[in-house]
Amino acid sequence: MLKTLGAGLPGATLMAFAPEAPAQAAAADTAAAPATPAATTAAPTWKFFNADEAALMDAIAARLIPADDLGPGAKEAGVTVFIDGQLAGAWGAGDQFYRSGPFAAGTPQQGYQLSYTPAEMFRTGLARFRAAVHAEHGGKDFAALDPATQDALLTRMQAGQMDFSPLPAATFFAALLDATIEGFFSDPIYGGNRDMVGWKLVQFPGAYASYSNDIERHGVALVRAPVSIADGPRHAMDMPGMPDMHAPAPQSAPAAAAPASPTKEPR
Repeated sequence: MLKTLGAGLPGATLMAFAPEAPAQAAAADTAAAPATPAATTAAPTWKFFNADEAALMDAIAARLIPADDLGPGAKEAGVTVFIDGQLAGAWGAGDQFYRSGPFAAGTPQQGYQLSYTPAEMFRTGLARFRAAVHAEHGGKDFAALDPATQDALLTRMQAGQMDFSPLPAATFFAALLDATIEGFFSDPIYGGNRDMVGWKLVQFPGAYASYSNDIERHGVALVRAPVSIADGPRHAMDMPGMPDMHAPAPQSAPAAAAPASPTKEPR
């Protein structure tokens, strides 16, 4: 998926933004607009992670989708907040998982075959990875290492060259990568994709209520600012010959009394 999204982008760059206006116009708008204080992001209240786990997950996400000169990465997009919410909910508890065993190594086509719920897997995997990093680097946390060293550690985890027994390291890395991608491209209502940076990357307009007004606009680029589920506008879907579904219902006049019909006397 990352290879597909990265097609045509500079090598090793995962973030890109389409320009929304000419530079001159942007400069003019900036000059005309009054100065406003920078927006601040309140520290999240963790639902599943403890402080050490959240810091480690932030550092891992920052290497899986790194920030660069073209824009923010997974850490800045709030991916850890997204993963925290998922692990604290039904998915983390393995609500739809078969848990009765027996558990045996499966084929790649069979998917996940372990006894761990996602919450158990992340708690175990992060603890094993943190311990391995401390053992190899004199007690230093993963976040304190330089990016090249961090990438080397993640590459070894991906290749299954770290011992997280009984959890396979490669399986845990795949879960980390999947959750990071999901958080980066999910609707912001779930905590990730902050400022819709993931949608801007792929030029996805978001959760508009309707695209019916654009279906017949052939050869015209669909250029819209991304919209989240939380703040999407309601779109009218009026069609010729059909009443406006959003218009108030007309007040009908009281029905007139029907004239009495003549009756025959029984013989």
